[in-house]
Amino acid sequence: MAFTQLSAHLVELVAQDLYRTRQIIDSAPGVHVQIAGRQLINFSSNDYLGLANHPQVKHAFKAAVDDFGVGSGAAHLVCGHHRVHHELENDLAEFTGRERAVLFSTGFMANLGIMNALLTRKDCVFEDRLNHASLLDGGLASGARFKRYRHADSHDLKRLMLTPSTANTTLVVSDGVFSMDGDCAPLPQLVALTTHHQAWLMIDDAHGFGVLGEQGGGLVAQHGFSQQEVPILMATFGKALGTFGAFVAGSDALIETIIQRARSYIYTTALPPALAAATRVSLQLMINDSWRRQKLQALIAHFRQGAEQLGLSVAPSQSAIQPIMIGSNQRAVELSAALREQGFWVSAIRPPTVPTNTARLRVTFSALHELAEVEALLAALDNCRVNA
Repeated sequence: MAFTQLSAHLVELVAQDLYRTRQIIDSAPGVHVQIAGRQLINFSSNDYLGLANHPQVKHAFKAAVDDFGVGSGAAHLVCGHHRVHHELENDLAEFTGRERAVLFSTGFMANLGIMNALLTRKDCVFEDRLNHASLLDGGLASGARFKRYRHADSHDLKRLMLTPSTANTTLVVSDGVFSMDGDCAPLPQLVALTTHHQAWLMIDDAHGFGVLGEQGGGLVAQHGFSQQEVPILMATFGKALGTFGAFVAGSDALIETIIQRARSYIYTTALPPALAAATRVSLQLMINDSWRRQKLQALIAHFRQGAEQLGLSVAPSQSAIQPIMIGSNQRAVELSAALREQGFWVSAIRPPTVPTNTARLRVTFSALHELAEVEALLAALDNCRVNA
């Protein structure tokens, strides 16, 4: 088969400046990366607290490989659920103030699994229009009636929820911190609406966990909402914790239902136990090293002040994600390339990851960045606007 149609589609992506390429990294993750023989300052990573290459995390991983091997050997429900998995689940339940937690291999699998386990065709799911693809796919794949409300617009959600419905269960789903815009969900309003309508609320706090809250508990913890108010909490390990995997935390009934019903949990190999051991250490570093969050917030504030002085169109975000809105796909790609020439890795984000005509440079910060590097990035952005 020649795949002629596929080849034509790829050519079209190139013409529209929507073609994506993988960059080969020749160094450990961090604020400095080696790409094609050049060292670049990395402003594209989700390693918000700088833990991905932390010596204690690496030591825990290596030691656990000696104890447990590299792979888990099977799915959790066969013979892949190791003691260290269970210990991490207990740590997460205690830290989040939930009855139980369960591990998933990825955040995408967690979001698919949650909705697969909880929803049927007799149910209804409401989702923010800018939710992560895994949340949208989970809602669609569940078979439940699927409705999207305007981004972060609790009034639009209220309007939709007032429509008469025969749904057995109503689930409202939102990112906590939106991955491409960096803004936060209107959590108090979502809690009020779901409480009033006796609906379930699910928050994907992948980009808030570790960054927001006094100890890094995320957006939900920052607002002080309990298990009863936010009954389904999901977060990942591959961002602020610097490892890999995801978890869901909630009531005993919720977690046991997920274990019994979620296809993306039941029918996949368990997370390597060494990663669970490394994540336990990373979780404690996240909790104890408050200086990481404090420094991160200081860097973000400095960048936003400098960007405003330069007249850059930075999205209204107080998170580690600071998008510079460009609009044109071509222009975003050109600016990313120009920054690379000046020694900075800043990704151009284009549709379908973001809506049409909202291409952007997605600038992200780590606690390991230095103020001088932020100043240098601002100078490079100013220079690129003139010369790119």
